[in-house]
Amino acid sequence: MTKLSRSLSCAALLLGAVSIPLHAQSYHLAKTIPLVGDGGWDYLTFDSTAHRLFIAHSTQVLVVDAESDSLLGQIPGLNGAHGVALALTEGHGFATSGRDSSVTMFDLKTYQVLKKTTAADGADAILYDPASHRVFAFNHSANSFTAIDPASGAVIGTVDLGGQPEFGVWSGDGTLFVNLEDKSEVAQIDAATMKVTRRWSLAPCEEPTGLAIDRVHHRLFSGCSNQVMAISDATNGRLITTLPIGNGVDGCAFDPGTQLAFSSNGEGSLTVIQEDSPDSFHVAATVPTKRGARTMTLDPKTHRVFTATADYGATPAATPENPRPRPAIVPGSFVLLVLEQ
Repeated sequence: MTKLSRSLSCAALLLGAVSIPLHAQSYHLAKTIPLVGDGGWDYLTFDSTAHRLFIAHSTQVLVVDAESDSLLGQIPGLNGAHGVALALTEGHGFATSGRDSSVTMFDLKTYQVLKKTTAADGADAILYDPASHRVFAFNHSANSFTAIDPASGAVIGTVDLGGQPEFGVWSGDGTLFVNLEDKSEVAQIDAATMKVTRRWSLAPCEEPTGLAIDRVHHRLFSGCSNQVMAISDATNGRLITTLPIGNGVDGCAFDPGTQLAFSSNGEGSLTVIQEDSPDSFHVAATVPTKRGARTMTLDPKTHRVFTATADYGATPAATPENPRPRPAIVPGSFVLLVLEQ
């Protein structure tokens, strides 16, 4: 090999080594899309088959076309909307209401409400497991999960978790994982038997909320309130490492196409973490978003990241009944933020 060939080969290797981190650093806020409705919001869910976004927003779920940015529909009648699960095979969606502990089943074509089912106190995160063909609602206040039949909407059973569940993920083989916020643990669930088969500590992580999974390498990414992401091995329940993230995380995601993990932080930032190998990770970028943008989802095909927020007014004075009041949300200010590479 000539000296020039060796130089070109080394240059190519160097470019290959840095291409993904540079890819991560290119994320930026590309669009801000006004949305209807006032009040609080929670999880966002992306439907990659129809390029739709489902956004839990106070008393309803908004359905947005991710390509045209237009509003496709609204699922009404919720009371403290939290999460949305999509049972595509059955043609049904499911949305949790935290204030009345209910799960609303709706038609994925017409967005018409089909049924309301009672779960348990604080119905919050929710997912559809394609292996077991069951919907699982995680009940934060009741320390439990409720399994639901996606065809009929009937409750199959409710199981105690021994801790307050936050976000959950499915692995593809009938195994589920969920963060237990008050225990700083991950619980592993057999979806078929509806039993907790293992749990492990995420210490020094505190109060984990958002959770994402790399299904190929069996890695879990837990966003923690003490500004770290805890990365663990789902095969043996081993904490691999923690990395710094922004303040106020409530959502996490993993993009298998770029090997990037994300945490959306309420302070107004998106932390981007590169998976260099299954046991090696580093913070690749911190991207400015907007205050309150604490939950997220992503499109694995376009690699776009979606989050939502609103403008805030003054914070009310603390009272004995409400020692930690939240600032008022400015009416008409709810928006969808789209981040692109």
